[in-house]
Amino acid sequence: MSEEKSADRPVIWGVLGASHFALMAAIPAMQKAPNVQLRALASRSLEKAKRAAASANIPVAYGSYEELLSDPEIEAIYNPLPNNLHVSWSIAAAQAGKHVLCEKPVSLNAGEAEQLAAVQRQTGKLVGEAYMVRHHPQWERVVELIQSGRIGKVRAVQTTFSYSNSDLDNIRNQKEVGGGALYDIGGYAINTARLIFGSEPERAVGVCDWDPESKCDRLTSALLDFGTGQASFVVSTQLVPYQRVHVFGSKGHIEVEVPFNAPSDRPCKVYVDEGCEFAPNFTVAISSDDRRETQLIPEANHYVAQWQAFSEAVRTGKPVRNDMQSAVLNMRAIDAIFRSAQSQRWETV
Repeated sequence: MSEEKSADRPVIWGVLGASHFALMAAIPAMQKAPNVQLRALASRSLEKAKRAAASANIPVAYGSYEELLSDPEIEAIYNPLPNNLHVSWSIAAAQAGKHVLCEKPVSLNAGEAEQLAAVQRQTGKLVGEAYMVRHHPQWERVVELIQSGRIGKVRAVQTTFSYSNSDLDNIRNQKEVGGGALYDIGGYAINTARLIFGSEPERAVGVCDWDPESKCDRLTSALLDFGTGQASFVVSTQLVPYQRVHVFGSKGHIEVEVPFNAPSDRPCKVYVDEGCEFAPNFTVAISSDDRRETQLIPEANHYVAQWQAFSEAVRTGKPVRNDMQSAVLNMRAIDAIFRSAQSQRWETV
């Protein structure tokens, strides 16, 4: 087979588990990616695996994760298991000779992430963390705007991300498996702040409000100090559903309207405000809404783009956008925020 044909050959994938998210969002996107061939799904129950595989038109069902990892035809594994199982089964997959795309957060702390990173280096397999937002063209455009100097030097980022779910039977509200706002959605705020600044935070301070029933953080606020600027965010599992990112520069401002759950059926909006001069009495002459430019980003499915990019990396050796180095760094920031919530002081990242 020629090198060109080999690069175009679809990567054969298997999925660990039959989670609602995998069946409703991830697997349909995998099946839309031209260079993905979804071969098998595994569950700890063969009957459950058969039902899930049949519903998603997946050819092979396995009644254990070990069977899936032993399938010689499978080249890559998608791991959407509960957060506390991410590291152990991703390590098992890499040691079985499979590339791995693991759902976020890749682990429950940086130490666990570093264990997975070590196995990735030992095996030489690709291991990535599934922050799909980095594959959306709206975030690529935000980076372009910043690098072009359109808003000057970035000095502050403000992020809000929330939804409402207090169901104790929901995995996002189960502390023992890694539930809570910071693990579930706070990582997005950290990941995109790191992307915006193009660097890593030096220290962090955070405050958590703990649900008395689930014991998970239901509301977390944090401040990350990047040295050249600061990123603040509020994330919650028990607030009105909302999300927004503001990027403030020395000359202007960028607003990302739907930064994380970007719709795939319509364009996204990124607003650019280049600022204006203050009047002599220091009142702004016109509002930001009056002067801002609306940039329409063509509709895209960032999940499909994520599978396409990872599979391309498997075939060509191109870098993975959210590789294990990035995953470890994101977890270090999460660790620092949790430590700060306990110590009530700044913590080094």
